[in-house]
Amino acid sequence: MIEIMVVLVLVGLLASLAVVNLGGGSQQREMTSKIRELYVLMQTASEQAILNNEELGLVIDEQGYRFVVYDEREREWKTESERLFQGRGFPEWMSVVLFSEGDIPRLASRDDEDDEDTRLQPDIVFYSSGETTPFELEFQLTQSSDRVYSLVADGLNEIEMKTPSDTDDF
Repeated sequence: MIEIMVVLVLVGLLASLAVVNLGGGSQQREMTSKIRELYVLMQTASEQAILNNEELGLVIDEQGYRFVVYDEREREWKTESERLFQGRGFPEWMSVVLFSEGDIPRLASRDDEDDEDTRLQPDIVFYSSGETTPFELEFQLTQSSDRVYSLVADGLNEIEMKTPSDTDDF
């Protein structure tokens, strides 16, 4: 009888340990899913810019991201109306940091004297020539700084996904 009780206690401890590990993994899986979704949308935006001969931009902030399109007639950036490029949010437990070149070329706006804060300016631009603003986006869980995922583009080549280590699945 004591042996059965010991076995049941051990099985219970192992089960609770498995539940705790799976709970933390759900945020990791959701983060990976969000990064893949953004990666695919960025590739699609780059292809769309070439096919439609228009510039598309990506605005990123702490809450999420949205795509914008450059209106050549109005000479300003406008929110993309296509459903595929609708704005999306980041979970509050995921931190995102954008690194881009400070002196990237910007398309002229209608009135360059306007206050910078009132004009919509994308952080990343997908040009109709196939080029992209050089950038690096880093993603990580806010409570964990050891696993950093990133999306990187040097401006000429395609966007790359980088994982914390070569052995991790992404």
